[in-house]
Amino acid sequence: MYKGVVLSVSASVLFGVMYFYTSLMTPLSGEEIFGWRMLLTVPCVTLFLLSSGDWPLVRKIASRLRHRPTLLLGMAVSSLLLGAQLLIFMWAPLHGRSLEVSLGYFLLPLTMIITGRIVYGERLSRLQKIAAFCAMIGVGNELLRLGSFSWETLLVALGYPIYFVLRRKLAIDNLGGLWFDMTLMLPVGVWFIVSGNPAAIQQAPMLYLLIPLLGVISASALVSYIVASRLLPFSLFGLLSYVEPVLLVGVALLLGESISREEWMTYLPIWLAVLVLVFEGSKHVLVQRRT
Repeated sequence: MYKGVVLSVSASVLFGVMYFYTSLMTPLSGEEIFGWRMLLTVPCVTLFLLSSGDWPLVRKIASRLRHRPTLLLGMAVSSLLLGAQLLIFMWAPLHGRSLEVSLGYFLLPLTMIITGRIVYGERLSRLQKIAAFCAMIGVGNELLRLGSFSWETLLVALGYPIYFVLRRKLAIDNLGGLWFDMTLMLPVGVWFIVSGNPAAIQQAPMLYLLIPLLGVISASALVSYIVASRLLPFSLFGLLSYVEPVLLVGVALLLGESISREEWMTYLPIWLAVLVLVFEGSKHVLVQRRT
């Protein structure tokens, strides 16, 4: 569990870095950045699998595909679900929608908790229940304030639980499955690059450095996130996801967006939920050290 917590937090930090990183890559569009991310992440993930000895996971799924070709349909849906999340992640900071996406990530742990409870029958600890209750106060305020959520918020909050449940259902919830998810996205990514502005890189020579580094950050974040999802209970994995939106809000503020007075009652209870989870995580670490 300790290793899972560390990997989950590390992934959140890397995703936060990448969220801000997108703003440095103008004049590329969000779609072009997504394309470059896919094109560079797949080789990085491949090298990681080869060096870590996890490549047999890819071969095992490929063998299953040969014996059961219909599995490809489910894998295509899995790739589509993940691709939509990665695309909106690149698109939002460039279109002033960072706070809407970050609110989706705030809602995500709640939808993960509900999914874990309904689909897998998981139970929450007392502190996890307190954290969930605090978060629900913030969510309730947002519903009272606006009456609904933006499509960006709903895409993040509902898309990821479906994605993780589908991966477990298809038995591809490992790094081999991630490799196939990313590989199936490659044609779309290449199309975005080819149909984009070919002179963009020449206009900003720094992109020659920024684009390759984007692939390294992306691969590291995704690998850490997927490994953490396997090491942690579904509900705890969802609750730890609160770390990421806190960082994304910070990035949104750095990029010039602002939180209105009415929105503070949405964010403060959710940030309190984060503190409760940090306290619980500290307790786990102390118990492990004593044993």
